[in-house]
Amino acid sequence: MLQESSVDGSGSRFTPLVVAELAPDTNQETIAWLLSRIRDRQQNGGAELLVEQMGLGVAEEKENPNMFLIGASWQRLLAGAEEIGLFREYKDGSMRGFTCANKHNFKDFEGDGDSFLSMAECQHIIKHELDTLRAKDETHVPGHDSAKLYPGKSIVRRLQSKGILIQIFPLHENEELKRLSFSWYKRVKLSLQPLDEIRHYYGEGQALYFGFLEYFTFALMPMALIGVPYYLFDWEDYDKYVIFAAFNLVWCTVILEFWKRCSASLAYRWGTLSRKKAFEEPRPGFHGVLGFNPVTGREEPVYPNVKRQLRVYLVSVPFVLLCLYVSLYIMMIYFLMEGWALSVHAEEPTFWTEVLLYIPSIIYAVVIEILNLIYRYAAEFLTEWENHRLESSYQNHLVLKVLVFNFFNCFASLFYIAFVMHDMALLRQSLATLLITSQILNQFMEAFLPYWLQRRRNKKMTRKVQKRKTLDEKQLPLIEQVRLEADMSTYLGTFDDYLELFLLFGYVSLFSCVYPLAAVLVVLNNITEVYSDAFKMCSVFKRPFSDPAANIGVWQLAFEAMSVIAVVTNCSLIGMSPQVKAYFQDSDQQLIFWTVAVEHTLLAVKFILAFLIPDVPKHIQIQLARLEYESLEALKKRKMLEASELSK
Repeated sequence: MLQESSVDGSGSRFTPLVVAELAPDTNQETIAWLLSRIRDRQQNGGAELLVEQMGLGVAEEKENPNMFLIGASWQRLLAGAEEIGLFREYKDGSMRGFTCANKHNFKDFEGDGDSFLSMAECQHIIKHELDTLRAKDETHVPGHDSAKLYPGKSIVRRLQSKGILIQIFPLHENEELKRLSFSWYKRVKLSLQPLDEIRHYYGEGQALYFGFLEYFTFALMPMALIGVPYYLFDWEDYDKYVIFAAFNLVWCTVILEFWKRCSASLAYRWGTLSRKKAFEEPRPGFHGVLGFNPVTGREEPVYPNVKRQLRVYLVSVPFVLLCLYVSLYIMMIYFLMEGWALSVHAEEPTFWTEVLLYIPSIIYAVVIEILNLIYRYAAEFLTEWENHRLESSYQNHLVLKVLVFNFFNCFASLFYIAFVMHDMALLRQSLATLLITSQILNQFMEAFLPYWLQRRRNKKMTRKVQKRKTLDEKQLPLIEQVRLEADMSTYLGTFDDYLELFLLFGYVSLFSCVYPLAAVLVVLNNITEVYSDAFKMCSVFKRPFSDPAANIGVWQLAFEAMSVIAVVTNCSLIGMSPQVKAYFQDSDQQLIFWTVAVEHTLLAVKFILAFLIPDVPKHIQIQLARLEYESLEALKKRKMLEASELSK
């Protein structure tokens, strides 16, 4: 745990796990009320957590005094583990839901269980308890008349939506972070990532992302190994493209199906596969007229679904279509630039005019990244304005908006070159330029720029500390560690990381048969991505709260949709090859018919493969079925015991 313990108002020592920062001008009445609710017993509607106000650091006149350290007793954390449905390994090797009643039957539970839960799990429990703090009979937040409350309203969400609560974040554990950093990215090695250690420190959601990144990299190896000789020998031999495209079709289906099995194995080992999904609360930004939730019976805002649908279909959809039109217009400008560069090179071929041929593609690749970034902010604003009640609904609408635009923006020019211009040489050049330029820009934006900004913050904090005293030890005191982490960038989740992998998967699966080195470039990118993402997580961003995920969620559907599009694309490229056209010289209609027939056949084979390959390995299915059987038997015994007691 953290090296320094804190003392709460009652004098009990505790290890600070989570930091809550309120606005500097927060009313003292509000602070006293919030602290009392956090400390109050659960029976009285409190969270029963330990909390204290943190002292000022090295620059008192500029620092926010309203920062609070939050922890909990081990008994409270164990009770919280049972509340959230934590699954852990039982002594018989199976994964079971943790209960305090039979805690000693769980593997690794020793003594009082003070080492049973990981720090990430403890922080997740505290976050859960804070999120479920609810108003009782308050009509508004004390000291803030404009912050309305009603019975059952989440206190933390109201404080966040009104800007009273600036942020809640979990603290890093320095020694454990150093060990993880060393085994993860600080030394170059030919070995797998420490997924169990990543899961232990950051939670299952992060571990599954890095697991998928590693799996995707290894899955690309066969295509990369085959792609090198394809690139080096007989570049214009379309017979080889037919074989490579056929391999593409099988590859993109099989790897996604086997990833489901791999993901299920990891989720079972980590105890999230059979874990029940928590009941979703309304988002902090959700607003509406006060009404009743028919499920919980509590008062909460109600917003008519008709109004939301009108906003989606009358504003959001036209906006997305307008953005697609703008992207199409910019693509046409790119082709004009490409034509101009070709004409200049044709008039007087020189080394510089040959270099000029690549300039339009590079400029277009940069413009694509800029458009994607601008559109992302617009999509977030629009999705927020749609006023979705649940976070999952918000994420689904945001993902759909972003995927549609990014797919069109990144791949429309390639489809146009391939199926309208029929220029395979330009398709190869454009694909290579887009792929390489986007990788360079992503590495700069995701790793080097955040690293440079964080180094400036770290140096500034170190200078502040050294003004007050010379540190004999390398590690910052707890107060300065908290201040430093509070100023770090907030990790916004795996959305952008999965989006980048989705686009790379598209480049490989859609058109790599005309540029076989695409898989090689993506492998190299993924290797550097592992190190840059690991560095960001450990050194640039605040520690995120763990996400007990069982799979990669909606992104699995996105990748599968891309694989279906890949079948159509590769079949069309095969049909366009001169060798295939030679068999249908007399009739283009027959060529189209056979191309469509083959495409439908391959799609059928794809779905048959998806059906034949089980999503969950057999031994895990048996374990889950056994647990379900034991639960039913235990329920029967309990009912029989209750019936016998009543009959006496």
